[in-house]
Amino acid sequence: MEKFTAPDGTSIRYISIGHGRPIIFLHGWTASAREWLPFASELADHFQVFCWDARGHGDHEYPEDCDTHIQLMAKDLQQLIEKYDLQDVVLVGHSMGALTSWEYIRQFGTDRLGGLCIVDQSPKLVTDESWPHGIYSNFPTDKNQQLIQRLSENFAEGVLELVAFGNNKRSRENFERNSRGFQQMREYLQQLPGPILTACWQSLTAQDYRDVMDTIDVPALLIYGDESQFYSTTLAEWVATNIKDAELHIYENSDHSPQLWHRERFVYDVRRFVTQLSNA
Repeated sequence: MEKFTAPDGTSIRYISIGHGRPIIFLHGWTASAREWLPFASELADHFQVFCWDARGHGDHEYPEDCDTHIQLMAKDLQQLIEKYDLQDVVLVGHSMGALTSWEYIRQFGTDRLGGLCIVDQSPKLVTDESWPHGIYSNFPTDKNQQLIQRLSENFAEGVLELVAFGNNKRSRENFERNSRGFQQMREYLQQLPGPILTACWQSLTAQDYRDVMDTIDVPALLIYGDESQFYSTTLAEWVATNIKDAELHIYENSDHSPQLWHRERFVYDVRRFVTQLSNA
């Protein structure tokens, strides 16, 4: 992996493959560049593709005081874009990666962007009387505080419970029978820096990007799962309605990671979307 150093001294590691119009894949919370590498390798025949480990993520050593605030992730993204003097970038953000995209647009606008792909995310995770479209469609501040306490006590189990006790019946059943998939997730999560990523979660859940939606003046591809643990199709339709030039796809029989359930379809949709941008 290549790397650059952020102004606060944090090393940001990334992989760049291929040539052509730039696509930057931004992974979700607790994930890493590995989430996107299979997709990046398929798209590198026509595009220059970047996959990074966001600060605090990936199999790297970080100091205990590493700052994983979403605002710094957006600044890291701008530094990567400037390092290669990238133009007409297409950002592909899943979950936390979508929030990173919106934070980037809030700070830096869309001058360097040519398109945006959002995968299963809400612009505001915590619900309240004015916003029913966050996590579970019912995740008020007190529930979030309970989760943060749980993450502080046992990070791995807190993340697994967040996934299991949502809107996907299959996830709950697999958690309750301790399926091999959940065992593997637990083993992975136990290796992660819990305190750093808990602080990251606090940053993510403090954000509200609803006001960013109508500032997005580049085409957007929206991909949501119809059985997402966290978000409803009503949310997906809200996002599509509030971005000027948005194309919405609901992937059937898919959870919070629809790209994993429909790999070939996702690659096809992203390739078609970016190609259309290039031909416009």
